[in-house]
Amino acid sequence: MIRTADEITAESVVALLREQHPDLADLPVKFAASGWDNQLWRLGEELAVRLPWATDDASELLLKEYSLVPRVAADLPLRTTVPQRLGQPTEAFPHSWIVTTWVPGEPADRAPVTCGDEAADILAAFLVALHQPAPADAPVGRHRRGGVLADSAGGFDYFLGDATERGLIPDPDTVREVWDDAVAAPAWTGPPVWLHADLHPANLLTSGGVFCGVIDFGDLCAGDPACDLASGWLLLPEGALDRFHGGYGSVDEATLRRARGWALLKALACLVIGDNGDRGLPGGKPTWGLPAKAALRRLVA
Repeated sequence: MIRTADEITAESVVALLREQHPDLADLPVKFAASGWDNQLWRLGEELAVRLPWATDDASELLLKEYSLVPRVAADLPLRTTVPQRLGQPTEAFPHSWIVTTWVPGEPADRAPVTCGDEAADILAAFLVALHQPAPADAPVGRHRRGGVLADSAGGFDYFLGDATERGLIPDPDTVREVWDDAVAAPAWTGPPVWLHADLHPANLLTSGGVFCGVIDFGDLCAGDPACDLASGWLLLPEGALDRFHGGYGSVDEATLRRARGWALLKALACLVIGDNGDRGLPGGKPTWGLPAKAALRRLVA
């Protein structure tokens, strides 16, 4: 039985394919990346295999992707990973897994945007297309994403305290002022809309200095669009934020205030995860730290 990420090998991926999807088993298999929840293995030129390995709810998120992403992906202007096959748990690998389309590009935490105006237009168009009213059966967000911002105060306190203790936040009082203003903003009163809910640099792909794809829809849910509008601070270079908001359309002041709060929460979490990577700690992602620091500078300016 495969028990740890280290035990997932090209041979074990091929064995799973041969057992459940034998028509794909002869395609070349190559390790691609380890994400927060899943490992990614490239399968031939057009496909990839995603296998949960790190979190308790990773299998559940993949099942959600398999059932929901095809409902929204067709109308999106950026390429996305679209599930093609479902893998069932077995004695050898006791988790659900999926085969998806492969989206070429480099994660933005490794290859940041350099063409700010063009990237702002692309990101805005993506969110306009995604943020359609969600059906009544759409799921709520994991970890309260897309819900009432104040309900995430515990997470904010934890990450701000942790980052401050590590010496990563020189002025925590200013950071808290931004958060308090965001929490005090009027709540979203419109219909819940479809959200990606995890638009940080590792989940956006770039090519030629602009966005070319979006990956990891495991947190797809319905809720407040401010949760996704936070991505402007997290993903875009200096000077592109106003163009992003203009491209998205009319965004009221309260939604922008809430979006700043969601961006602050995500930036603090990524800052700590990046520092864990610098220290060689389990689960750390060293490439997450630099974009998180840049986002925090913009948020408290």
